Amino acid sequence: MFIDTHCHLSVEDYEDIDLVIKENIEAGVSKIIVSGCEEKTIVEAIELSKKYDCVYVTIGYHPDQVDNVNDELLDKLREQLNNPKVVGIGEIGLDYYWVKDNKDKQIELFEKQLKIAEELNMPVVIHSREATQDTIDTLKKYKVIGDIHCFSGSIEVAKIYISMGYKLGIGGVVTFKNSNLYKVVEEVGVENIILETDAPYLTPVPFRGKKNSSKYIPYIAKKIGEILDISVEEVGEITSKNASQLFDLD
Repeated sequence: MFIDTHCHLSVEDYEDIDLVIKENIEAGVSKIIVSGCEEKTIVEAIELSKKYDCVYVTIGYHPDQVDNVNDELLDKLREQLNNPKVVGIGEIGLDYYWVKDNKDKQIELFEKQLKIAEELNMPVVIHSREATQDTIDTLKKYKVIGDIHCFSGSIEVAKIYISMGYKLGIGGVVTFKNSNLYKVVEEVGVENIILETDAPYLTPVPFRGKKNSSKYIPYIAKKIGEILDISVEEVGEITSKNASQLFDLD
């Protein structure tokens, strides 16, 4: 069985969520973690977790929400984190790809949420795009562990994160023909990896061009198995154990 540790399951993206959940289970995906990373999707994700036993949630404010988040929303976030189906804080972090002139504000929001995670002893899900050094420097200030969502960095950066207690979230990108992510997977091994889709984005080969879904997790696992010369079943077993321990899913 597999666990999708990061997806976005919204009524805006999927017409029939009941069908999506059914297809996930049929594909061997026993649990999914839905990421709510803005005010609206946080509420929606929590409601989904109430409806479906297999749905867990991480919530937190994405760096692109930096101009929309105030202390009142962060206080509300603290309350929402008390929900037993909420298993982590994220995705939070830094994104300098689209906007570079608000770095200080992004770091401030990132640190406020890391502080909450540290106080509540909750894992974090980290978004980092073109902000590797600032992300590492900021994380080092707090006693937290978690998941580097959609990891796409170098072997050297991967080893830094792993030494800090983080797992690497590996998704559909590892199946792309032009991706060098296989080198990271070879070096760090399955014991440092958790599976994710980031659905509806980053659909793995051979379904690129279609809307992504947790049901495609086995294709990501198959690729990892090929890289490491282990079975798909072993990939599923170890990555699910990693995810269950990190997010306390048991």
